[in-house]
Amino acid sequence: MQPPDELMTGTFLPGMRHLVAARLRARGLAQTRISALLGVTQASVSLYLGSDPERAYSSLAKFSVSRSQADRDSEALADALQKNPVEGVEALNRIWTGLLGSGAACFAHRALYPALGECDICIKEYGGRKGKISETVSEVSAAVRLLEASPDFVTVMPEVSVNLACVAGDATTPSEVVAIPGRIVRVKERAKAMLPPEAGASAHMSKMLLLARSKMPEHRACINIRYDRRVGALLSEAGLHLLALGRRASRGAGDATVDALEKKLKSGSKPFDAVVEEGGGGIEPNVYLFARGAEEAARIAVRLARAYSAA
Repeated sequence: MQPPDELMTGTFLPGMRHLVAARLRARGLAQTRISALLGVTQASVSLYLGSDPERAYSSLAKFSVSRSQADRDSEALADALQKNPVEGVEALNRIWTGLLGSGAACFAHRALYPALGECDICIKEYGGRKGKISETVSEVSAAVRLLEASPDFVTVMPEVSVNLACVAGDATTPSEVVAIPGRIVRVKERAKAMLPPEAGASAHMSKMLLLARSKMPEHRACINIRYDRRVGALLSEAGLHLLALGRRASRGAGDATVDALEKKLKSGSKPFDAVVEEGGGGIEPNVYLFARGAEEAARIAVRLARAYSAA
């Protein structure tokens, strides 16, 4: 048997460990701590840090991983490892299975074992829906890092906290929409995701996004922020097209915001970039920003927060 996991442990993992070790060192971690996080000896860490990173980029290129993608993946792995070892393993598995599902590892695998020339097991097993979800998880993770890095974003976070949702492929059900379990909350005046993104994590955001996509399929992502007059003015200044749901006398049963949006869309509406929930009846005012991708949604939110803080 010649499983692709041999390539993982023999080629891919050492290259990725090399880049992650460098990132952790740049964050001020000692070699002993880095070795504990990576699960290797301190001597190995010393070897990584003393070696040319081009060796790592070259080994990862065998799996069609570009330099920019290697940087993004190693950054995500470093973030996950610093949270806890389980998240590190989860992030690594997500990256590796994404490569398997996309067929990026096939060339290297077939070069090692030519008899596998017709093999497409990994693409069948990890590609398609699973592959799209893995890619979307990575996309949302990158967007979350933008929010967490912003010193201004907390100023536009509502009391109900924030979530960011993004569809995987041509998702039509909430189980295929990636979001943040437990939401993004305020921690020491910065935004912080409670848990890594995963599919099916937010029924509310998924429904809002899928409803919007029923009229405007270019919307792949959605993020909620607080709404007040200043935010409203900034939205107008930014040239965003708003769809207002109006105020509510009482909360009622079910998801009132989703019900209001569905009713609004059925009655006909012009194209929109944001949905304004003015609150009332125990519902906090929020605005839902829509974009073509998770990182674009995060950047829009951060720009608004920066302007809000400066006003």
